[in-house]
Amino acid sequence: MKLNRSTDMALRIAMLTAASPARTTVDELATRLALPRSHVAKVVQRLQHLGVLVTIRGRSGGVAFAEHAAELTVGQVVRAFEGDDEVVACEQPVCPLIAGCRLRGRLRRAQAAFLAVLDDTRLGDLVDDPTGPLLLGLGAPAAHE
Repeated sequence: MKLNRSTDMALRIAMLTAASPARTTVDELATRLALPRSHVAKVVQRLQHLGVLVTIRGRSGGVAFAEHAAELTVGQVVRAFEGDDEVVACEQPVCPLIAGCRLRGRLRRAQAAFLAVLDDTRLGDLVDDPTGPLLLGLGAPAAHE
């Protein structure tokens, strides 16, 4: 199963904000993750609605990882961004094998297994060492010696 770009961005944004003790901005997220700002803004908004991020407006505002978001699972985020569609669309156009197909059931099981693994992974787990420090170093200016 291949995740769409928005899902990939959502997971990276969640990881970076989870690793960071300070608020950040959409512009900083876009720069640090090398992503288009307009896409980051849309994904941040969706993550806020899911309870992964909190956003604060105004001069001292920004984006932060929500207090209880560490307990959310990767599977929950993936489902929210990917939807519940099957891996293949057997009805559009209608496949002539649909009545006796043995593949569709196996693809459903494979998708369920994929999501089950992601359901066992909490967002907070994604930033355990060594990942957290690596995330915090993304896009940071190089130290001068």
